[in-house]
Amino acid sequence: MSFVTTADGTRIFFKDWGDKTAQPVVFSHGWPLSADAWDGQMLFMLQNGFRVIAHDRRGHGRSDQPGFGNDMDTYADDLAAVMDALDLKDAIMVGHSTGGGEVAHYIGRHGTARVAKVVLIGAVPPIMAKSEAYPNGLDIAVFDGIRKAVLDNRSNFYLDLAIPFYGFNREGVSVNEGLRQSFWLQGMAGSIVGQYECVHEFSEIDYTQDLRKIDVPTLVIHGDDDQIVPIGNAGMLSAKIVPDATLKIYEGAPHGLASTHQDRLNADLLAFARG
Repeated sequence: MSFVTTADGTRIFFKDWGDKTAQPVVFSHGWPLSADAWDGQMLFMLQNGFRVIAHDRRGHGRSDQPGFGNDMDTYADDLAAVMDALDLKDAIMVGHSTGGGEVAHYIGRHGTARVAKVVLIGAVPPIMAKSEAYPNGLDIAVFDGIRKAVLDNRSNFYLDLAIPFYGFNREGVSVNEGLRQSFWLQGMAGSIVGQYECVHEFSEIDYTQDLRKIDVPTLVIHGDDDQIVPIGNAGMLSAKIVPDATLKIYEGAPHGLASTHQDRLNADLLAFARG
């Protein structure tokens, strides 16, 4: 397996597939998942001539599980360590959910010298929790409940969470048990410490200033039936804040649309990458 060792000694696992001279597409996953959540997109973009890279956030997947550094500043710096170690140039950065916050914060801290384009999918920016700047956000009690569920019985919680994550609770939608079990497996591979502390990072951090620093073409994709990161508090706002952003709304799509709407998303990623 491939790892980058960060400045604090943490090893970050990554996948790197394809011709090293091809344009890189860098994927950042959501919570509580791992790089495996991007398998459908990575294989598709690889088959279409791109180099594809995805890492497991610290405390998630196959990366180290330290009791420190489980914060968005460090996540962004870990991503920078991977980008720098591979000397990526002209990269297309793709972030889903918490990974969208990670991509935005990477640019906020490290700029776009290595970046050509950005894609935010069901992403958490600008901020999920209710704040003075965003009074229509979700009540902090929602995220306190997530923390309690992770502490009490995260195994069962992840099985339950997969249902609204993929919209399996909607009328006429059947539960895809394999997808649900994959969600559980990725979640349980991570650290309870890292996943617990990450809840604060995807809910209470304001990414508005990071979004304003994104000075490359950006595609914002969000499902209008996202029960995890409501579109009105996230994608619709981000598309207005990022200077050069295009918003694509997937009608009826859930939060986990990379899996449930894989063919549509893949086509949109390829068109944006080549455009």
